[in-house]
Amino acid sequence: MTLRVAVVGSGPAGFYAAGHLLDSDLEVEVDMLERLPTPWGLVRFGVAPDHPKIKAVSRAFERIAAQPGYRFLGGVDVGKDLTHDDLARLYDAVVYAVGAQTDRPLAIPGEDLPGSWAATELVAWYNGHPDYQGLEFDLSVERAVVVGAGNVALDVIRMLALSPEEIRPTDTTDEAIEAILGSGLKEIVLLARRGPAQAAFTTPELKELGELADADVLIDPSELELDPASEASLEHDTNARRNVEVLRGFAARPASGKRRMIRLRFAVSPVAILGEGRVEAIEIVRNRLVAGAGGGVRAEPTGEHETIPCGIVFRSVGYLGVELPGVPFDAGRATIPNDAGRVAGAPGVYCAGWIKRGPSGVIGTNKKDATETVDRLVEDARAGRLHRGDPEATADTVEELLEARGVEHVTYEGWEAIDVEERARGEAQGRPRVKLVTWDDLRSAARRIAAS
Repeated sequence: MTLRVAVVGSGPAGFYAAGHLLDSDLEVEVDMLERLPTPWGLVRFGVAPDHPKIKAVSRAFERIAAQPGYRFLGGVDVGKDLTHDDLARLYDAVVYAVGAQTDRPLAIPGEDLPGSWAATELVAWYNGHPDYQGLEFDLSVERAVVVGAGNVALDVIRMLALSPEEIRPTDTTDEAIEAILGSGLKEIVLLARRGPAQAAFTTPELKELGELADADVLIDPSELELDPASEASLEHDTNARRNVEVLRGFAARPASGKRRMIRLRFAVSPVAILGEGRVEAIEIVRNRLVAGAGGGVRAEPTGEHETIPCGIVFRSVGYLGVELPGVPFDAGRATIPNDAGRVAGAPGVYCAGWIKRGPSGVIGTNKKDATETVDRLVEDARAGRLHRGDPEATADTVEELLEARGVEHVTYEGWEAIDVEERARGEAQGRPRVKLVTWDDLRSAARRIAAS
């Protein structure tokens, strides 16, 4: 009998799960359900446009999509167009790979002032996510503040500081290119809660800041002085050691008079965003680093406060998973509770990626994660622990239900039509692609292949 599996979400975790299922010795059909008309998740909408080599992982996803038994159902919002109960009835198993869809708040006064943004909103905007194209970021200000010490924070800083020669050859949206190049930004300040040895960015991304054509990187050497625990951690943490070396190199380098300054601050936390009607400044407190559990360090606020005038703030302190109706959810961890991918108390339901383990790791981390989940699914299938609600349900049953509910779904061929059009638009400008950025344009491109 053919095993029918729904994979919800088409980012790396979803594709790796689908690929491992299709490579198994089971006879399997995989339907990948995606809310957007386009696949690839954060590879399309999260990876910085000036990092095309990272986006190239999509070629592996294309090979998975070409395998017999794979089907893409884009434009299908699970939880709205199809419920969890629908999926349990139509499929033998369901794998949720929906990522972490919202940002972690700072939980400080003034966070909701106009001009205070989640970094994820800016990233989605310049990457052409159709839900974020109506946002208006006031980049006419002279100073921006980015709160956070991970790669997303570095992406935001770097994108805001790119020169025309650096940004124009990318697939950044045209509107974002013009806004960034026309901005009034003179300084971009990063605020990191702990010290340089605890920063979460990876060394290659950190080095890139120092290679920008039109931005100097400034660091006060005193903020790079390490406490004993941090110094000791460098012996066994290669990434931290290399980060500190790069940062010390930045601190020793004098400013060269470039158009923009990137200032990196460590051991400081925001305590309030200030302004009358919009962001005008951010109040920070200096932290001391003290020994924490497990040999790590934690930040404790001192009484030393400082106010930094600024016109816009980007919050980049992590992602949070979002609850799906009918699916178990651990609100404290913002993940689906699971045992190696098996969802607790829900036979036939599985999860993979960030919604399984939290927002950690790089794109490749999801391959091992998804493999672990699918191995459990296959084990349960062989043991006879999977039971479809409607044993007569087929691929056609799903399409008939979507049609009856007025849901216009995008096939993989429809996505390929979008892809071809975007690449053709980009080729004319010497760019990898020029994205279609509205729901109407994306659906129209997909319809043309459906009509033919």
